[in-house]
Amino acid sequence: MSKFAIRLLTLIMFSMALVAAPLVTKVYAAPDNDAPPPSSTKSKAKKKTSEVNPSIEDAAFARGYRAAYATIYDRNDYASAIEQLKALGHDDIAAVANLIGYSYRKLGDYKVSQIWYERALKADPNHVKTWQYYGLWQVEQGNRDQAQYHLNRIAALTGTDSEEYRSLAAALEKPPGTGLVY
Repeated sequence: MSKFAIRLLTLIMFSMALVAAPLVTKVYAAPDNDAPPPSSTKSKAKKKTSEVNPSIEDAAFARGYRAAYATIYDRNDYASAIEQLKALGHDDIAAVANLIGYSYRKLGDYKVSQIWYERALKADPNHVKTWQYYGLWQVEQGNRDQAQYHLNRIAALTGTDSEEYRSLAAALEKPPGTGLVY
């Protein structure tokens, strides 16, 4: 790799770290059931005054995210949750992509689930919940070495006292082939 490419990559990573630092703090302070802010990667074109106010859009996104979250964790209706999450129009946000991946995993569609977990980590490589859920996916697939890697990533991000670390560590402690419940 050329020196220019290395310098450019370093600059990009540093810039991303500066931008992401306040977001990472917020993620640790609140569980994934709090809706993440809508992605700003959508069109930056100036909106007409007749279009919806961004604060209204943010509130609608938050309501939709919480509804999908409840559909998953309260009603275990994963297919409906996938539709709700995709309808938000922000599946480029790690928390949204992670829940879509989780829902597909719970439906037994492991290939599609993997795609969504990887999409979530591409959107935010420090999204702890995705490392946890993808690690549990790895355990279910019998990829214990990969699950251990995910556990190490969680430890690096949050330490070993986090709920995400403890959950994945407990799954790894069970003998292979043991039915996992999480």
